[in-house]
Amino acid sequence: MKRRTALTTAAAALAAPALALGTAESAGAQTAFARGADISSLAKSEAKDGVYMWADGWKEDAIWILQKSGVNWIRLKVWVNPADGYNNKTHVVNVAKRARAAGMNVLVDFHYSDTWADPGAQTKPAAWANYSVAQLKTAIYNHTADVLGAMVSAGAAPQMVQVGNELNGGMLWPTGRYDQLDNLAQFLISGVNAVRATVPAAKVMLHLAEGGNNSLFRWFFDAMKARGVTWDTIGASYYPYWHGSLSGLQSNLNDMASRYGKPVYVVETAYPFNPGDRDGFGNIISAATPVSGYPASYTGQSNMLTAIANVVKAVPNGRGAGVFWWEATWTAVAGNGWDPYDPNSKNGWENQALFDFAWKATPALKTLGTL
Repeated sequence: MKRRTALTTAAAALAAPALALGTAESAGAQTAFARGADISSLAKSEAKDGVYMWADGWKEDAIWILQKSGVNWIRLKVWVNPADGYNNKTHVVNVAKRARAAGMNVLVDFHYSDTWADPGAQTKPAAWANYSVAQLKTAIYNHTADVLGAMVSAGAAPQMVQVGNELNGGMLWPTGRYDQLDNLAQFLISGVNAVRATVPAAKVMLHLAEGGNNSLFRWFFDAMKARGVTWDTIGASYYPYWHGSLSGLQSNLNDMASRYGKPVYVVETAYPFNPGDRDGFGNIISAATPVSGYPASYTGQSNMLTAIANVVKAVPNGRGAGVFWWEATWTAVAGNGWDPYDPNSKNGWENQALFDFAWKATPALKTLGTL
C-alpha cells in the first residue's frame, strides 16, 4: 500500500477462470499470534530527528516502545536502489538487528523496485529495465539472496520473507504483469528459491491487497499454484475504508486458509486517530468517520484494530496468524516524506501512525500489543 489513489485491479477484471485445485497443502496450526508493526520509515525518521514517546511524554527508542507494548513482529520493506538511500540492504539489516536484540521476529518485504510497489505501480528497478526474462529471474534471486545473506551474517535472520508486495497486478511491469502469468510465476519461484536457499527456516509469504476480494485471491493463488509456485503463508492488505466490509474480509480469509491449508495474516492495515494533519500536507484519509461506527479518533483507531484482529482470530483451525499495522512509526518528520526522489516531499499518513501529533504513543499501540 503506498501512494494510494483509488485501487484498481486490472488483474481481477481480466482474470482467467479459476484453475482446478489438487489437494491443499497441509500446514500446522499457529500458536503465537503475530502482533506486528511495519516500521520501514523508522530509520529515515530517526536520521531526520524524529522522536518517539510514551503517552506520559517519556522518550525512548521506538523499537523498545513497541516491544514493551507487546508488539512481537516488525516488518521492513526492501527497495533495490532507492534514491534516498533508505529501505535498502544496509538499513534493513541495521533495523532488523535492533528488533532481534529486542526479542522481536522480523518479516522482510521485498518490493523488487527502486520505489513503491503496489497494485497501481510495479516499476522495474532502473538497473533491471532492459533485462530479459532470464536476466530478471537471476536478478531477483541474487538481490533476495544478497539482502537475506547480509541479515544472516549480522545475526538478524528473518523469520518470514515476503516475495513481492501487493501482487494484484503482478510485478516487474510489463514483463511480469497480470497478463504475463507464466513470467510472473517464474519470478516468484526465483525469489522463493533464494529464500529457501539462504534462510531455510524462514516462512515464505505471498501478499495481495484488497483483503475482502475473494475472486481476486482465488484467481491469483490458483494461477500461481498451477504454475509451480510454493508458499507457506498468505498475506492480505486490508484497509477498511478501501477494501470492503469486515464480513467480506472474514469470508476471504476463511476461504484462503481452507482452500490452501496455509496460515493467513492481515499483513497491512491502519486507521486514523485524527482526521487532521500535522505537516500542512493533506492526508490520504481525512474523513471524520472513514467507516461508519469508527470515528477518526483514538477510540475509533483502537476499536477498528480490535475488530480486524477478531476477524483474523476467528479463522478456523488456528490459521488466523496475525495482524500488522502499516507504518506505525511514520510521523510527520520533516524530510521523511512520500517520495524518495524528492527530499522536500511530505507525509500523507501521519494521522494513521501509532504515534500522534505530539509524538506520543496512541492507545491503539497498547491494543495492538495485547491482541
